[in-house]
Amino acid sequence: MSSPETKRKRSLLSRLVRRIIMVLYRWKGWTIDGHLPDLPKFVIAGAPHTSNWDFVFFIGATAEEGVEPNFMGKHTLFQGIMRNFMFDMGGIPIDRTKRANYVEQVAAEFARRDHLALVIAAEGTRSTDGSWKSGFYNIARAANVPVVPAWVCNERNILGFGPPIWPTGDYGQDLLKIAQFMRSKLPDYARYTVLEAQALKLIEENGHA
Repeated sequence: MSSPETKRKRSLLSRLVRRIIMVLYRWKGWTIDGHLPDLPKFVIAGAPHTSNWDFVFFIGATAEEGVEPNFMGKHTLFQGIMRNFMFDMGGIPIDRTKRANYVEQVAAEFARRDHLALVIAAEGTRSTDGSWKSGFYNIARAANVPVVPAWVCNERNILGFGPPIWPTGDYGQDLLKIAQFMRSKLPDYARYTVLEAQALKLIEENGHA
């Protein structure tokens, strides 16, 4: 179930864009390490976020896994001539003017749907030092779904998926599990070193060192 309008035929533009994405993905020679879980709902927390092309290759990789990913977008993008296209591409509108915050809005969307694989750039911005925002975790916890860590190596054109991690409520410890998985794939990558340090600091601050 990729959008509220699954009975409607997908827009021509969205079908063309998906075909172009798959052509680019295969032309670039991307390969997948690991697999997405055989679960109906989960959050994919991906890093690093270094390019506007990141989501393109995520669409390609998830398509290879037989999954159509979803993403969050400002509700104003889902109006007028862009409405159908945004829904068809997997968009979930988030209205920042609503009383319910974005975590509650996305959690409600998880509850409403039978299948949902939400892709989130966990770093939040391309200019980050490697620290992660907690939004992906708060959404997964509120929706009672696992987090699937996803790593990227642009030099070798590899996109990998890790095992699902169910939120325990201890963000520092759960983030450390994710960081250790990421570092097991790219031990010398600076951003993942920063991520591990962030997790350890959270654990220390919470008195669990």
